[in-house]
Amino acid sequence: MKVDILAFGAHPDDVEISAGATLAKQIALGNTCAIVDLTQGEMGTRGTVEIRAQEAANAAKVLGVSARENLKFRDGFFNNDEIHQLKVVQMIRKYQPEIVLANAPTDRHPDHGRGSEVVKTAMFLAGLQKVETSLDGVKQSAHRPRLLLQYIQFQNLQPQIILDVSGYLDIKMKAVMCYESQFYKEGSTEPQTVISGSNFTDSMEYRSRDMGRLIGCEHGEGFLSPQNIGLNDLMNLTSVR
Repeated sequence: MKVDILAFGAHPDDVEISAGATLAKQIALGNTCAIVDLTQGEMGTRGTVEIRAQEAANAAKVLGVSARENLKFRDGFFNNDEIHQLKVVQMIRKYQPEIVLANAPTDRHPDHGRGSEVVKTAMFLAGLQKVETSLDGVKQSAHRPRLLLQYIQFQNLQPQIILDVSGYLDIKMKAVMCYESQFYKEGSTEPQTVISGSNFTDSMEYRSRDMGRLIGCEHGEGFLSPQNIGLNDLMNLTSVR
């Protein structure tokens, strides 16, 4: 299955929190998108693997993605090494995206930076003919996406690109709140974490509005790029007037 955009997240809910409105908008514009979670989030303080898997499936339906998979890397302990790189290469070659989204290059959770690096490395390797992979017994063809974008997470990194996602915040928040075990729910007896308070979900809307403010729109989502990005028409650029 070929998709236009393939979004990787170190944990289920990473993509929704930081790029959920982006996927919702691009799908509305006619693009196909898929999500690959690297881990099952099994080290998370709240919830279980089984609960998290169902939450991820529910969120995928809300966003309207074409597919969602989980590579089941060890939460908290996976590395940017050959074994993990080749698993990501398989996914890139399977879905043949034009654009890849990945975790922030540096963040509070060390899995986010490692996840970003393993995807960045695999994206290059996926384009090498002599790196051989197969899936379900079938040899895969080399494929290198055109662009890698790293979404902004817990740390307030300065974005290089901000996408206008006005009109899509409600879909994003509905997808985020599918993760009932992880986020604020009145009356919950689960242990408190840095993301389980009501101020965290409030901060997602605030950040979205602040990103939008920077480019003169209602809501935005920001990204970094480890590579140069070219334009073929300056008139497509937008900013605050």
